[in-house]
Amino acid sequence: MQASAGSRIVPAQVITVPDVLLVEDDDGDALLVEELLLDSGVTVNLDRARSLAEAEDTLRDTAVRPHCVLLDLHLPDGRGVDVVEQMLKLAPGSAVVVLTGLAEEEAGLAAVAAGAQDYLVKGFIEPAALGRAIRYAVQRRQIEQAAAALQAGQLRAQENARLERGLLPSPLLRGPGVDVVARYEPSRAQALLGGDFYDVVGLADGTVHAVIGDVSGHGPDEAALGVCLRVAWRSFTLAGLKGPEVLRLMQELLEAERTGPEIFATVTAVELRPVLGTARILRAGHPPLMLRGAPGEDVHFVETAGGPALGLLPVDFATWTEETVDLPPSGALVLFTDGLFEGRVDDRGGRLGESGLLDLARTHAARGGPDFVGALITESRALSESHGGHTDDIAVVHLEWEQNP
Repeated sequence: MQASAGSRIVPAQVITVPDVLLVEDDDGDALLVEELLLDSGVTVNLDRARSLAEAEDTLRDTAVRPHCVLLDLHLPDGRGVDVVEQMLKLAPGSAVVVLTGLAEEEAGLAAVAAGAQDYLVKGFIEPAALGRAIRYAVQRRQIEQAAAALQAGQLRAQENARLERGLLPSPLLRGPGVDVVARYEPSRAQALLGGDFYDVVGLADGTVHAVIGDVSGHGPDEAALGVCLRVAWRSFTLAGLKGPEVLRLMQELLEAERTGPEIFATVTAVELRPVLGTARILRAGHPPLMLRGAPGEDVHFVETAGGPALGLLPVDFATWTEETVDLPPSGALVLFTDGLFEGRVDDRGGRLGESGLLDLARTHAARGGPDFVGALITESRALSESHGGHTDDIAVVHLEWEQNP
């Protein structure tokens, strides 16, 4: 089987002594199979069951699953293709070689079509052919499993790509005034996608709205919820809603869409008005923002009052406070998720933390927006690389303005 470009199928594992389960109710036929195996030159660990029920008991009682099942099609509790289908359910990782009578060759072909790897006709089996059939069946089964895992991985990657596109849209800007740099770095820990999201929308009056958020947990459910929240925020913003009312509606959506009551989301929303030199900031359990002056000037956190993360309290009891902060004539606001500073940076489990992130940002204060964001992500990852690496996704949004003289 040919793998697609950029992917590969893992070679089959070499098994020196395969474990074989013979499911055969006829003692004479079972003895014949044992003698053929002795003459084949292939060493196997052989167990025997006389029925499907006995095979099920054998599989339940042993921690080792057989590499191959030699399966008679006529058993006291099953016949024909049904036997194959039941055996595949009992031993889903095992290769199956069907044993048929001379007049049942079509039954053998049907068994292969149902999922068996091969079939042999009793009375016409040569010792070498039996040994070869077992080895080849095991290898074919391993290749099938590797190919299935590859296909599942490709489907997961495609789904993740679709989710990421939903989480990370292109900013919707309607004119000059604010330059946006947005970066998202997924943590591929355990191949799970996180629920970090962001968006930026510019309105006709020159106001720029931005949001960044982080859904608790990892996986497609959390990522899909992040997409829902991001799209809802953009819709509410374009409809003219603003302030705590937007967070209230986002929480109602979260409560309706989440998979369990333990799921919550942290959010920061910003209404940026460079012409007026102000920004209105609304936080729901999210880390603070950074405020940069002109390149080379100081970087510091903007600590505003906030409120609980979405979903932690019933919506009727949750309150969020929006604060207005003054902005320098030229500068940038930096929104980020906690994955940027939660990586471990020492052998005792210490993390970079917010203060460490601020120190890191100040060493790059002279950089322009794209280089500044890239340096924060690259160096924070480098600091944690030898201590387990980042285990969470990272999202950063850099909003930079320069007022006209």
